[in-house]
Amino acid sequence: MIMRLSYVLLVVVLAGCGGASGDGQANRPDTLTRRQRDSAIGASGLPGAQGVRGAIEAQDSAAARNRRLDSIARERP
Repeated sequence: MIMRLSYVLLVVVLAGCGGASGDGQANRPDTLTRRQRDSAIGASGLPGAQGVRGAIEAQDSAAARNRRLDSIARERP
């Protein structure tokens, strides 16, 4: 009976500690853009970082191609 009571008390105490701290950090918006976060992940040694780098390079390549096509379209009458 005492063991069961101590387990219940432990669960209640741990549940109380798991709440929000009230300093507002959980609601604070991110200061990094998605690209900055992806770049940081790509530069890290985490598994899958090489794939993130490849995706960033593909995105840059597509953006450069679109800029070239837009400039060609503006030059033609």
